[in-house]
Amino acid sequence: METPLRIKTISDFHKLRGLPGPNHPLVSVVNYDEIKHAPENNLKSWILDFYSISVKRNPGMKMKYGQQQYDFDDGVMFFMAPNQVFGVEYNPDAPPVHHKGWMLLIHPDFLWNTPLAKSIKQYDYFGYAVKEALWLSENEEQVLSGIIDNIKNECRANIDTFTQNIVIAQIELLLAYGERFYQRQFITRKVNNHQLLDGLESVLENYFNADNLADKGLPTVQYIADALHVSPNYLSGVLKSVTGLSTQQHIHEKLIEKAKQELSATTLSVSEIAYRLGFEHPQSFSKLFKAKTNLSPQEFRQSFN
Repeated sequence: METPLRIKTISDFHKLRGLPGPNHPLVSVVNYDEIKHAPENNLKSWILDFYSISVKRNPGMKMKYGQQQYDFDDGVMFFMAPNQVFGVEYNPDAPPVHHKGWMLLIHPDFLWNTPLAKSIKQYDYFGYAVKEALWLSENEEQVLSGIIDNIKNECRANIDTFTQNIVIAQIELLLAYGERFYQRQFITRKVNNHQLLDGLESVLENYFNADNLADKGLPTVQYIADALHVSPNYLSGVLKSVTGLSTQQHIHEKLIEKAKQELSATTLSVSEIAYRLGFEHPQSFSKLFKAKTNLSPQEFRQSFN
């Protein structure tokens, strides 16, 4: 596999894409219709040392972000943190089109000594790896474009002592709208959410039906997310919006369901059941079971006699 191309500065990005130098070295707004696409860069992977927030509409272009490939026929928004790998593929046979969209580039140094330097890392969507691009309505796209225009105009004006605070405020507003629109997507994209729920049920069922739980232990949130090809944050975000339960709570629900089956249909001891379900200590199993059912495992079993 070809080594990804690392771009360290926003100025380097401008140069590589055939753009004039940025007005500000640490923050820049780029219009996609100004970017020059060199054939030798097709199918390459990239790593940026800075944040990138972009909205793109472009038939004939695909982007690989994490392990998922996206078409750009509709408005798609991506949030990428430094050191994430992505690739872009252009169809050379596609007719020339007018590229629509913008890209906001923010170097971490621009955020230094501001609250956003820490809080930007708390936005889940910067950690998304797959199936997690944000699909925008035209209305939503216009709202974000207005904020981008403010940032662009501020960077083009004479840079002074107010510039950083004003741009930071606009970035915070952009991120807040991104959060709102993602929550809307969790609610409206019910088919995809239900497919994720079906996948979760299947992964948990297969895991707890395995014969080597005593060796494997209990499933982790990371294991479930990897099996479903999504990030842990995204998985919990969807599950909470649809079911009100986190991924860990879903694991516990399935575990209790399996425990009830073992307690009611077998003569295994409580300790044996605990080990079979992946618990290292039977006391931990009994404590969790009582917390979830208000009965000890033994009391639950006796209720069937």
